[in-house]
Amino acid sequence: MRLADATWTDVRDADVDVAFVPVGSTEQHGPHAPLGTDTLDAVAVAEAGAAAYEDEAADRDASEGRTGEVAVAPPIPVGVAEEHRAFDGTMWVSPDAFRAYVREAAESLPHHGIDRVVFVNGHGGNVGALAEVARRFSRDSAHDGYAVAFTWFEAVGEHAGDMGHAGPLETALLRATNPDLVREDRTEEAREGAADRWGEWVSGVNLAHDSDEFTGNGVVGDPSAGDAARGEELLDLASDALAELAAAVVERESA
Repeated sequence: MRLADATWTDVRDADVDVAFVPVGSTEQHGPHAPLGTDTLDAVAVAEAGAAAYEDEAADRDASEGRTGEVAVAPPIPVGVAEEHRAFDGTMWVSPDAFRAYVREAAESLPHHGIDRVVFVNGHGGNVGALAEVARRFSRDSAHDGYAVAFTWFEAVGEHAGDMGHAGPLETALLRATNPDLVREDRTEEAREGAADRWGEWVSGVNLAHDSDEFTGNGVVGDPSAGDAARGEELLDLASDALAELAAAVVERESA
């Protein structure tokens, strides 16, 4: 169930096990991919993960005559992305503002009895802040909520090592889920101007605070190495991992 498409009575009458809150960013993704890449990918994984969870719940609980349901919240499209500030169109908020907004938005859900939440993240810059949000949300004595943060590109097995930025993984997932938004005529430009790795590392420390210090066009990795078939595989891996996580989060309620 997409919350934005549902009526309040739909939500009242639903048997919701868990909410997925997609969290992304509006930031540069090279000359070939849209500024909303991280948000689009997070939404795609959240919706596929919800379908996978509901299918598994139906199979598991068919003998008891009940099924679980996932509420997919509207995405949060602006995150911690100041490192991309040199590239036009990028938007960002401070970590403090991000943490406060995401946590307060999520706190709306336990008020309606939806007390299990998974933040489905698509942006690396959000990872640390979301982990803190999940901890604070879960420790809040004002409600019975429990939350965890899930980042899709950390849950794709051996593919995870190719993450980069606007590189093979993000481009592949876009080609599988939002192909019309990939500027295919610019992928060669993106590949030729890309950096090989994120940052400038010395003694385990990244000397570069902003992405334009090591990539002239904003790309890290080769986007041509991520076709739609790979994107479908990534979507399957990430959504299955998300469904498994959601089941564990829901089961934790009775622990």
